[in-house]
Amino acid sequence: MVYKGYAARTEFDAEDEIFIGRIAGIHDFVGFHADNVADLITAFHEAVNDCVETCVAGDRV
Repeated sequence: MVYKGYAARTEFDAEDEIFIGRIAGIHDFVGFHADNVADLITAFHEAVNDCVETCVAGDRV
């Protein structure tokens, strides 16, 4: 998945039966998870938006 130029690495955790992911290619660890693909995409978009907002607020962009 790619959103606003950020890519995600995702996988399925069979034990917990959830999808987990993280934003790839950045120094910070920003993770997200969901029970289904549609919610995973939403969670990824929210994680990217939060990360960008945090970086802008901290003058890290």
